[in-house]
Amino acid sequence: MHWMVAPHNGSVTDGGLRPAAAVAAGLAFASAAVTAYWTFGGTALLDTVGGYPEELARSRTTPAVLVGLLVIAVKSVGGVIALVLAKPSGNRIRRRVVVVAAAVGSAVLTVYGGLLVAVGALVLTGVLEPDGPVDRRALSWHVLLWDMWFLLWGLSLAVATWASVHLARPPARRGAADRVRS
Repeated sequence: MHWMVAPHNGSVTDGGLRPAAAVAAGLAFASAAVTAYWTFGGTALLDTVGGYPEELARSRTTPAVLVGLLVIAVKSVGGVIALVLAKPSGNRIRRRVVVVAAAVGSAVLTVYGGLLVAVGALVLTGVLEPDGPVDRRALSWHVLLWDMWFLLWGLSLAVATWASVHLARPPARRGAADRVRS
């Protein structure tokens, strides 16, 4: 009996790796662009964010701009990590660092976005009743766009990470026991 191993041609397009990585990168870079717009003075849709992030962006103080720049940098690094996942690398250590960073990032984004979407939806539907006042407009935008954005970014990064680990590696070498059975 032959042990069948699917041929591996070095392509990483198998299983949607490149599309998932492209979606994750696109969401990351778009999020960084929105943050940059608000950091450098733009105000469109800023009122849909609400709370402390809106106050910080509107303050335009040096610390607020520095926080904005840090957030832009982190989101941009997230986009680069997604793109690097789609490129095979011979350097195992660098590849491992990228995969671990992507796995951690996808977990954080998915949990953060998923939790905020779920809780926000529960508040909007009246299942949960907070003690204090609720900005329903901002919360609606969070549930339908801002927090959903993080959730979708996390999920697409998770798919790209999974595909990178499971589909982009060469097949296992056949050992002596496998050759005997052939």
